[in-house]
Amino acid sequence: MTFLDVLIIFVAISFLYYGLACIYSRQMVEEFVRYGVPQFRRFIGLMETLGALGLLFGYLFPIVQILAAAGLALLMLFGCLLRIKIRDSVIQILPAFVFMLLNLFVLQQLIY
Repeated sequence: MTFLDVLIIFVAISFLYYGLACIYSRQMVEEFVRYGVPQFRRFIGLMETLGALGLLFGYLFPIVQILAAAGLALLMLFGCLLRIKIRDSVIQILPAFVFMLLNLFVLQQLIY
């Protein structure tokens, strides 16, 4: 198993957990109210869950893996921008930023 495989599995599990939490967790309801976008909570949770599954199923269909990594990177970019807009601290923005970078790294490795 390569470093890229381990990274993809880590990112996929992380997004699967967070995506399902967005859909089902009461705490996430409060977070999305704080973000000012409660109407997008389930949609974002669904997109994160599908992105995670796309990273895993991408081993069978490589284009799916590429699209999933790109989509998750884009979601995290928007997450960073939203957190900047609501004036979160750098520490609060850091997880979204790191996961954006991880997905961009995965994407770059998959393309080249």
